[in-house]
Amino acid sequence: MVRARAGRCAAASLLAALALPAQAQLDYALRISAPAPLDTLLEQNLDLQRFRESPRMDLEQLQRLVRVAPEQIRTLVATEGYYSPEVSATLERDGERPTVQIRVSPGEPVRVGEVELELQGFAYAPGLAPTLQFDPVALKASWALKQGAVFRQNDWEQAKRGLLRQVVQSRYPRAQIAESSATVDPDQHVALLHVVLDSGPELRFGELRVEGLKRYPLSVVANLNQIQPGDYYNEAALQAYQTRLQDSGYFSSVEVSADSSAMLNEQLAAAETPAKRDSNMAPLPLLVRVVENKQRNVSAGLGFSTNTGNRASLTYDDLSVFGLRMKSAMTLETKKQSAHSTLYFPTTPQGYNDSIGAAFERSDISGEVTSVASVAAKRSWGTPLLERNLSVELLTETKTLDGIPSSTSKSLPLTYGVTWRKLDNLLFPTKGYALNAQLGGALLPLLTDEAFVRGYARAVMYAPLGSSDNLILRAEAGALASRSKNGVPAVYLFRAGGDQSVRGYAFQELGVRVGDAITGGRYLTTASAEYQHWFRPNWGAALFYDVGNASDTFSTLRPKSGYGVGARWKSPVGPINVDMAYGHAVHKYRLHFSLGFTF
Repeated sequence: MVRARAGRCAAASLLAALALPAQAQLDYALRISAPAPLDTLLEQNLDLQRFRESPRMDLEQLQRLVRVAPEQIRTLVATEGYYSPEVSATLERDGERPTVQIRVSPGEPVRVGEVELELQGFAYAPGLAPTLQFDPVALKASWALKQGAVFRQNDWEQAKRGLLRQVVQSRYPRAQIAESSATVDPDQHVALLHVVLDSGPELRFGELRVEGLKRYPLSVVANLNQIQPGDYYNEAALQAYQTRLQDSGYFSSVEVSADSSAMLNEQLAAAETPAKRDSNMAPLPLLVRVVENKQRNVSAGLGFSTNTGNRASLTYDDLSVFGLRMKSAMTLETKKQSAHSTLYFPTTPQGYNDSIGAAFERSDISGEVTSVASVAAKRSWGTPLLERNLSVELLTETKTLDGIPSSTSKSLPLTYGVTWRKLDNLLFPTKGYALNAQLGGALLPLLTDEAFVRGYARAVMYAPLGSSDNLILRAEAGALASRSKNGVPAVYLFRAGGDQSVRGYAFQELGVRVGDAITGGRYLTTASAEYQHWFRPNWGAALFYDVGNASDTFSTLRPKSGYGVGARWKSPVGPINVDMAYGHAVHKYRLHFSLGFTF
């Protein structure tokens, strides 16, 4: 303590001295001889380095800095665990330029000896399953600064913060470090640690309170709430609820928290009533503050797709149409034109998201012209890690092939889909996989010209190859069973080629040839391997090889390949891919733009 006060006094006098006018700035050299990482630590923190450019530096001030340097060095290297260093600081004036020579021999580091963690509170919860009980043994085992480790000040503070963080995220948000001490014996090179962690009161959630709702019904907020009154406080549950509300589309701002004002009132009451001081606090209201999005929104855009050509779009959204959310859009592209309108029901208390909609689409691709009108109903549920959906739609399709008269068909298929995701990052994945599978068809003669059953699956896997390289593998397969293809809507048949399929070929260019046109087939297989190297955090390059095709029989399902190079950019909306691919079967180069491979 005496040394610290002396050091502070010397520094204060030095700063005051440097504030006085001086005749000319003294230029001097500083040489530090110390093992890494102590050399860098001293270079970044020594006053001798910080004041080198001071215009008021003169010989007298430099001599003062040299005198106080050893004490400052001892303080700095102690933060790295060295409490008995040999330190020297000398000023050499033999040459034209004064030189300060710093030499540090750190000696043996102080290591952590006995660690005493004392937990206060953390009572057993009656009625709670054993697996959900607070585990003091596991908490103590998670202590980061283990016995035998070098005692560094930063590691000591990080270990205490990590211990506290584990507790405040669930059940005990008022927990605090009541006492902590590190007793250092420089002679024995041992630090004895003592930490007292007080749990504070155990907190549970109470009833839901909502602020800021004006136009939309309370069910929009309440149905997304999976936190029940009486549940233990859990920070992850609050964050998950807030994310669901933000993703609903109804709000521009969402804040979900335990009502802190109720917590304060409870603490004041406990302070005035001694009998309540050691008891658990009453349930805290679950407070949701929202700022609503404007009810109606209109937007327009222009763009280009290497799959379907030039694009112009117009969208209209209304968040309250008979209590439902409506999304409508009209898109005009070179090869495809579409319009749709969908009504979304508020999420149910069970977590179901229901919607109904109508759409019309016309496409002219590889000589096949189709016009499809449809109405559909869909139910989806689950989480981003496991999504499921069930849909039914009524389609009426008119199809024209080059040189063949037009045909009209209708169908009423039912489809079940499921998506699994296990990725390290949903927006910029580098490790893990995603898998989507669909099974459906139109089996009944009701409003259906041709019964069929259809299965489809696709997968993508990400594998890191070091800190700057990645491998991406993709595959998809599909099959359709029916007595005849005639009467099966073209959207349920399979074609390949394009930005997200086999690069090097035009959009849906690979399929069954009928005259001069290409139509869909019964079977589909594609696969892709891509190697990525990132030169900078957001910029990279890729090499890829794609293969696949679609056909009516397995015997004619001959894969066609494409390969090339590409550029990668991690944009704010996701990975942007720009690829130059060579289609081996067509002997042509083709440029492709796409947004990642996620689904």
